[in-house]
Amino acid sequence: MKLATVSLNGLSSAVVVLNSGSLLNIAHAATTTTYPGAEFLKCGSMQKIISGGSLAIQALYDLVTKAEAGVLTQYVHAVGESELMAPIPVPKKNIFCVGRNYAEHIAEGEKAQNVKIGVTEHPVFFTKPPTSIVSPGDDVLIFSSISEAIDYEVELAVVIGKPGRNIAKTDAYNHIFGYTILNDITARDIQRRHGGQYFKGKGLDGSCPVGPWIVTADEISNPSNLSIGLTVNGEKRQDGNTSDMIFDIPTIIASLSEGMTLEAGDIIATGTPSGVGYAMEPPVFLKSGDTVVCNVSEIGTLTNTVRTV
Repeated sequence: MKLATVSLNGLSSAVVVLNSGSLLNIAHAATTTTYPGAEFLKCGSMQKIISGGSLAIQALYDLVTKAEAGVLTQYVHAVGESELMAPIPVPKKNIFCVGRNYAEHIAEGEKAQNVKIGVTEHPVFFTKPPTSIVSPGDDVLIFSSISEAIDYEVELAVVIGKPGRNIAKTDAYNHIFGYTILNDITARDIQRRHGGQYFKGKGLDGSCPVGPWIVTADEISNPSNLSIGLTVNGEKRQDGNTSDMIFDIPTIIASLSEGMTLEAGDIIATGTPSGVGYAMEPPVFLKSGDTVVCNVSEIGTLTNTVRTV
């Protein structure tokens, strides 16, 4: 299933994207089912649905089956009646991110900075605050008085479903609810002037587009073999495959969960392939009016514009 959050009649509502492209209002449709998991659906919150685990998923599949058969037409809306929001508009905590997870991206960084970076023994983690979240179609912000080097990074993002701590690699996929797309917008000059650490340069408002929806884990054939790419104004900049990750998804989840509980709704961005703007010769950064399109196969596209404020 493709699960999205939309603004519908001024209210935030979780929906299922049907085969026709129309949207099933989950909270309203849930009033028609007696499945035990229906209680997780009735508030229309993506976070609550994810927290409902397998019970919520079973109830959702019951609704989708009925809707595809034309039974729940009164709860189905055309795409044009609503606006997409980030799938989880306000995450409970920071978005977890993995740095330096594609060898070619490390190599281009070494060349651009004329330094030896190399592959680390363990994943490199940092976070982006919930205030950085941007909805599909909304603006990536450039604060021109603060940064002149805004860059992009397309990433496959994992959404945790089943909570856990000290999760074994062999059990990692059982903790995944689904997958989405994330653009790790980065102010390179801020990143450099704060000692090279990630948080400040990657945590500005408007620096984390996410979406357009969450695809449930059962509908992704192989998360370790998805094409991943990005264009700016139609020009291809990034073109890779998740098979090129240095640390695969089970390793990331096992490492991140060591001594730290991952909770339902947690988002983990898994790193970016080569082709970022700062590594071009000369460097090319985003400017106001640019259109950035991220693509991950089996999920879709995430499109945002860039605006100076």
